[in-house]
Amino acid sequence: MRGLKTGIVYHDDFLLHTNFYHPECKERLEGAMKKLREKGVMDLLELIVPQEKAPVETIGLVHRDDYIKGVERACLDGSKQLDMDTYLTPETYEVARLAVQGGLDAVDRVMSGELDRVFALLRPPGHHAEPNRGMGFCIFNNIAIAARVLQKKYGLKRIMIIDWDVHHGNSTQHIFEDEAEVLYFSVHQSPAYPGTGGFRDVGRREGVGYTINAPMLPGCGDEDYIQLFEEILLPVIDEYKPEMLLISAGQDAYAGDPLASMKLSLQCYARLAQLLVEAAEKHTGGKMLLFLEGGYNVDAQASIIYNVLNVISGWNLPLEEDSNPSGTRIGMGVIESVRNIHKQYWKSLL
Repeated sequence: MRGLKTGIVYHDDFLLHTNFYHPECKERLEGAMKKLREKGVMDLLELIVPQEKAPVETIGLVHRDDYIKGVERACLDGSKQLDMDTYLTPETYEVARLAVQGGLDAVDRVMSGELDRVFALLRPPGHHAEPNRGMGFCIFNNIAIAARVLQKKYGLKRIMIIDWDVHHGNSTQHIFEDEAEVLYFSVHQSPAYPGTGGFRDVGRREGVGYTINAPMLPGCGDEDYIQLFEEILLPVIDEYKPEMLLISAGQDAYAGDPLASMKLSLQCYARLAQLLVEAAEKHTGGKMLLFLEGGYNVDAQASIIYNVLNVISGWNLPLEEDSNPSGTRIGMGVIESVRNIHKQYWKSLL
């Protein structure tokens, strides 16, 4: 692999939005940064530290103005919850704006050619945050805002968002489901929160066929995910020929995650990342952006982030591995269902 320049986005202020009793807490980032330091790879990475908050107008490319102002007002008023699952702190509004800016900085650094790939270690996460409300631990949809900026600032016409978080990215799908300029692919546990992302959610109007959902049964493991990527995702990528790959990188399909029932191993994420690296090399000039979403086993998430960075950076260092990967081979029916539904839209699936 050619010499690569890889970055991570991180800011200590991302830790200010936290709740010790909540699974989406600052320890998720502290554990990841500790792992990267212990592995001695920080000097191999370009650290991107956002210096300002994202403009409200930019967040408004995705979110309604009344919602943005409502989050700001709730934080100023000392509200503790945005909804039953999504907490607030006095700092949340500003931290969420800082996280959005971190994603925008990543976009600029990759589009300028300064970096090839960036893993944006952002908190709070984003793929559940709808235009008019936050939910599922999410305040602003970081990856969707980045995609809109890629369209409006850089003129990209074919962007692909791949969401491997164990929970369906309801907001990301809803934001882009009417258009063909963003292809959204999600593999997620079903049934599970938020209850969206069925097989027949394929997009609407000009976007029909440009939403692909693979709702996997609880207990699916490495082979199921790898087969799905190889037989469905990669052929679609080759046919769509995206100009940019964006990944909603949640690590909660890991076998030991407390909020899900999937069975992926630490090393499976490295394999999935490698498949996407190969696709990026073919279609985007190697460019790829990853955005942190879920992942609530702190130690495992740290190992997975290290593994993914190891692969996308071409370090060829030893991977963190599970000695006995678990999981049952039960995803074949799902893969065939996805194929049967989408072969009318994608010749590569015939």
